[in-house]
Amino acid sequence: MRSYAALCLAFGVQAILANPAPAPAPTPAPSAQQVERAVEERAIERRAATCTFSGSLGYSSASKSKSSCSTIILNALTVPAGKTLDMTDLPDDTTIIFEGETSFAYSEWEGPLFAVSGNNIKVAGEANGGSILNGNGASYWDGEGSNGGKTKPKFFQAHDLTDSLIETLTILNPPVQVFSINGVTNLEVAYVTIDASAGNSEGANTDGFDIGASTGVLIEYATVYNQDDCVAINSGTNITFRNGYCSGGHGLSIGSVGGRDDNTVSGISFTTSTVTESVNGIRIKAIEGDTGTITDVLYDDITLSSISKYGILIEQNYDGGDLHGSPTSGIPITDLTVKNIAGSGAVSSSGYDVVVVCGSGACSSWTWSSVVVTGGKTYASCQNVPSNVACS
Repeated sequence: MRSYAALCLAFGVQAILANPAPAPAPTPAPSAQQVERAVEERAIERRAATCTFSGSLGYSSASKSKSSCSTIILNALTVPAGKTLDMTDLPDDTTIIFEGETSFAYSEWEGPLFAVSGNNIKVAGEANGGSILNGNGASYWDGEGSNGGKTKPKFFQAHDLTDSLIETLTILNPPVQVFSINGVTNLEVAYVTIDASAGNSEGANTDGFDIGASTGVLIEYATVYNQDDCVAINSGTNITFRNGYCSGGHGLSIGSVGGRDDNTVSGISFTTSTVTESVNGIRIKAIEGDTGTITDVLYDDITLSSISKYGILIEQNYDGGDLHGSPTSGIPITDLTVKNIAGSGAVSSSGYDVVVVCGSGACSSWTWSSVVVTGGKTYASCQNVPSNVACS
């Protein structure tokens, strides 16, 4: 006879065979989003926390290793002639910190000297404000800017940035145009100084901020000493310049608008800023014969002083120069607000206080209040001026 234990064991095996346990459910395959996120997390883990590059050898290493570092410190770099310090196509959430003075060697070429792109990118100087990017402008300045003479490199290319920040930098002695902001979405530029004052006799076209085809740009607490537009908005929406100081250039400009793939300017604010020692204070320029839109623009709380040519200039006859053509109506200027402009005695006696030249029916829905711009002459050829605007 079998033992009691053997009988129990046999009975148990038979029971299991008769009623097998259900097989475990298969683990579901990960979704495409989960796979992508896992790859990103592994890539982030592989990136070094901080990489520091310095001196004359740091330039090439920084460009080659930019994808391997979450924080890139550029310490007193010397960038060779004719080369871009290339920080484009950065991984998400990369921080670039400039320390000391970064210098760019002389070469006649178009540039840019520095370029950056990516998502959630931060470009900053040291907290103590000692970070300088020196463009060696004196070697280029010949009075012709980008219109002739030596070929001069543009400086700071900020293209294709999303949800990003540029702050606490000093751009010294730019050869020609400084910030090119294009194709960006949600970019803040704060506490940046552009100093081209050493080029006041020979520097030209040293625009501070040229903005195009962008949405959601905030520039605040900028200080600009230059020889062209402090800010020039050529196209874009929801762009704000506030708490700025502009000296030596062509003022706070929209345009020239026209002749580009994108010729729409809307949702623009210039507020609480100073323009001094400049050719123009406020300027809006639409190109004669072209098409586009300029709408929903605000100039508020702007202080003007020592303006040599035009306190306020709004023109629809720009043709390679101010007031050169006949005004046309293809780029209407609508919903413009100009208010709280302090410019008593601001304009040179040889200049003009306010100039408005519009095409027929092309300037409408303007608000014009508390505008005091005096010191210059009355412009005798204003055209199609909205009824509530004093062109004097």
